[in-house]
Amino acid sequence: MTFKRTHLFWVAAVLVAGLGLYAWGQRGMAVELALVSQGPMVQSVVTSGRITSVARTDVMSQTTARIEQILVREGDAVQAGQVLVRLRDDEASANLKAAQAAVAEAQARQRQLSSVQAPVSEQQLAQARAAAVQAEQELARTQDLLKQGFVSQARLDEAQRQAQTARAAVLAASAQAQGNQAGGAEAAAAQARLAQALASAASAATRLDSLSLRAPVAATVISRNAEPGDTAQPGHVLLTLVSGAETRIETSVDEKNLKYIRLGQVARASADAYPEQPFDAALTTIAPAVDALRGTVDLKLQVPRPPAFLRPDMTVSVEIITAQVADALMLSTDALRRDASGKPFVLVARDGKAERVDVTLGLQGVGTTQILTGLASGDRVILPTTSAADGDRVRPKSEPVARGNAQPVPGLTQ
Repeated sequence: MTFKRTHLFWVAAVLVAGLGLYAWGQRGMAVELALVSQGPMVQSVVTSGRITSVARTDVMSQTTARIEQILVREGDAVQAGQVLVRLRDDEASANLKAAQAAVAEAQARQRQLSSVQAPVSEQQLAQARAAAVQAEQELARTQDLLKQGFVSQARLDEAQRQAQTARAAVLAASAQAQGNQAGGAEAAAAQARLAQALASAASAATRLDSLSLRAPVAATVISRNAEPGDTAQPGHVLLTLVSGAETRIETSVDEKNLKYIRLGQVARASADAYPEQPFDAALTTIAPAVDALRGTVDLKLQVPRPPAFLRPDMTVSVEIITAQVADALMLSTDALRRDASGKPFVLVARDGKAERVDVTLGLQGVGTTQILTGLASGDRVILPTTSAADGDRVRPKSEPVARGNAQPVPGLTQ
């Protein structure tokens, strides 16, 4: 009797355990699920970049000189031609004054030539010609008197010498008068001396002006690298300016995303310092070559309406919108699986079992993928975080939540 009771007890225990194990097996493996949703979807490429300015100017000295004044600081807005830095200029100022004095002297010499020397040389020529006429007449009389025997040969020789001297004086006075006239040698020399003095003065003025460093265009000072008392050296940047004519974003994307990128695509950007204030940009430049070391393609985007908080070299996040669909089936990208051949599929939880479903993919969003075929809105897809396989019994760990996509961009289509 005791044996029978013990036997029945163990049979009952085994039966209960078996029923428990069967019930546990029927309950299925706990899995995490993703919900297939439907709505507008945007495909984009996300990257990061920096704010740049089209016009970036470094202010440098052309010579070695001590800095007397720096009239601006970082953040100051300056106008074209505004003096930014003054260098020591006492020597240059003295050289300019000396050059200006040389110009005044050359101009006075030219006035003297035209108002004094030219008229005097004309008078001297007239006197030389009159003396030459008188000497010729005296020579003729002496020759007649010699024939008549009233004078000696010595007297004739003297008259001939005086006539020759008078002729030479006429030639010299004529040359002097011609040289002093407009277009003559003396006038040309005076003009050359004046031109040389003017050139020296202009050079001295340029040298003096180069010691006052000016803004080439209207811009903003973003960097100041010197202080009064420092020595400016050629090639050493004292100030850096950027103009506000155009604001750009310089960035790069992985070359695998090149097939999605097109000129003119719109983008959403946000500064890391102001993430809650996004702004618009447009893709304007795609580099013609791929960076072989990084495997990336450089891009430039124009910011048509830059917000006031943007600063040069500020770090920004950029989402380039490449396509959108008004009504798409969407699934979390991390729910997708691929077989050995690379074909995409998912495991769908249906009637408490995992069922393999092949899918066709469309747009690739940020964390979401468009499903073209294979699924319907509301389907619950098993995430690859468990070892569930096709045909396994499964149960949800929690209710799945659909992952949304960015808001659609007006005017952009797939």
